[in-house]
Amino acid sequence: MKKIITTGLITGVVLLVLGFGMVYLTVLAFPGLAEQYYNPVFRTGDDRSWLFFVHPFILGLGLAWFWERFKGQFNGWFLLRGLELGLVYVAVAVLPSMWITFSAIDVSLTMILTWLLYGFVQAAVAGILLARLNP
Repeated sequence: MKKIITTGLITGVVLLVLGFGMVYLTVLAFPGLAEQYYNPVFRTGDDRSWLFFVHPFILGLGLAWFWERFKGQFNGWFLLRGLELGLVYVAVAVLPSMWITFSAIDVSLTMILTWLLYGFVQAAVAGILLARLNP
């Protein structure tokens, strides 16, 4: 259990930094996409905004638990194992949630695709890190 918590928290810190970096890169590379966040469907400035910064730690701990439980199913070099974890996470969690989000909320397909890519990058980086920290 200690290994799950330790690797999960380390992964959470890395994902938090990665998230900030990817947000800034997205704004620089796709300013039109960034403007879509001014849509009233997104909440801003309320007392729950701190929850956004907890997300990487929830994901890191969840993936650390998943990794500990199923790491024997992922074979090969640690980079490939991490990428495979990213693909599994996208197939099981991100794709279905993006599908329902796109069908129910007024967001563009471009935004959904960037969220899908972001989810894969997050999970792949977490997977690579977990494969190195907890082989």
